Amino acid sequence: MKTLSLSPEPRVVLDGVSWSLYQQMLAEIGEGHVRLTFDQGRLEIMSPSYRHEIPKKVLARLIEAYTDTMNLTIEGLGSMTFAREDLQKGIEPDECYYITNASAVIGKDELDLTVDPPPDLAIEIDISPPDVARQPIYAALGVAEIWRYDGKNLTTLHRNSAGAYSPASHSLAFPKLSVQTLNELLALGIAKGQSTAVAELRRRVKQH
Repeated sequence: MKTLSLSPEPRVVLDGVSWSLYQQMLAEIGEGHVRLTFDQGRLEIMSPSYRHEIPKKVLARLIEAYTDTMNLTIEGLGSMTFAREDLQKGIEPDECYYITNASAVIGKDELDLTVDPPPDLAIEIDISPPDVARQPIYAALGVAEIWRYDGKNLTTLHRNSAGAYSPASHSLAFPKLSVQTLNELLALGIAKGQSTAVAELRRRVKQH
């Protein structure tokens, strides 16, 4: 076992963890304030901090305000666990959304990722660097876009046909939103509050 005490998010990493133990831990921990990431026997346990939660909620509120204003159908599933035993991978995004595939999951009681599509967009807040890499897990699951915030800048990452992610200037899910605009609104939301950022987003959408 390796324990990382990097501020502000302490992490514990366990090697040699079986799928059944991972599933048992998910069942025991439930949907609490602890995130589990699993990749082929490697398990990371992380407890999000205040600094972690603020930007994720700013981004979530921006997405939801934008799609409401633009009359777009989306389905947000928060930090739901997405796991596939056949891939031996599991992850809990900070936030995730079905956009292109929203109609495929609306009304369902549960999802089976061997049949149902993965989220179109996942948000990852990496204030401190994860010890179990997230991108290979998202790539294996087939997530088309990741928004990654490192504590300073937001990057939009698009998955290519080879399964790798590369940065882009605009969101894939929301092509009218540039990375520059997202960073401006995110910085405003962190400094001045979520509602201020949402109001500015609505003002810009109306202006254009």
